[in-house]
Amino acid sequence: MLRIAVPNKGALSEAAQKMLTESGYRQRRDNRELVMEDHENGVEFFYLRPRDIAVYVGKGILDIGITGRDLLMDSGANVDAEEIMQLGLGVSSFRFAAPVGSFTNAQELNGKRIATSYDNLLREYLTQEGITASVVRLDGAVESSVRLGVADAIADVVETGNTLRAAGMEVFGDPILRSEAVLIGRRGHQPAGLEVLKRRLQGVLVARRYVMLDYDVPTELVEQATALTPGLESPTISPLHDSKWMAVRAMVRQQETNRIMDDLYDIGARAILVSQIHACRI
Repeated sequence: MLRIAVPNKGALSEAAQKMLTESGYRQRRDNRELVMEDHENGVEFFYLRPRDIAVYVGKGILDIGITGRDLLMDSGANVDAEEIMQLGLGVSSFRFAAPVGSFTNAQELNGKRIATSYDNLLREYLTQEGITASVVRLDGAVESSVRLGVADAIADVVETGNTLRAAGMEVFGDPILRSEAVLIGRRGHQPAGLEVLKRRLQGVLVARRYVMLDYDVPTELVEQATALTPGLESPTISPLHDSKWMAVRAMVRQQETNRIMDDLYDIGARAILVSQIHACRI
């Protein structure tokens, strides 16, 4: 049975469980459940602290896990655990921040104090960049550390930046690390069921990025229209009862849908319909 670690709480937990549900796996109904078996799919889920998941996977206690790239790198378990697949969830960046106007680049942090919850990741970056600074390890709410006199700057995961702005802070310098949720596994280990899991997750990712577009177009304009909607391999083209018209179906990127619909209408396509894709295999 494939043993998978899933974040037990927070936004990443909700997003990961939703993705697994869309992939056809059962998920817990009660957040107090720590273990759940999906016998039909041959999978056992363990709900753990996101910070601990890489450790369990790296040591081979569990086969696969979903966690953040930042947490994988900070755990030190990336020696034994590796990133298998990007999941497009929880996209963020690990960055320096300080009160507005305090710093402009990372080199100015020489001799300063930096508060963070990701001390291993930060120390590795400072060493690589040749920056000598004191690292202050905090478990959370690092935004308050400068105001309280504990640090001169912070290094933290930033998604929208709203929390930092509310604290009178701004990011500076280049991102230390760009992060998102990833599927991880133990290096050199290919457990049974992993390929099915990857294929299902990939199907969800594609379904979220694409929609199905159907439209009718005059026969003489089919080539022009399908140039706008080439699909993943090629569009489906079917004759209509009226021989002067053809029906076309193709997958298009969701973010481009309205532009493509406008372009199709401009060249003469009509009855343009968009349908959501709930699951697929590419």
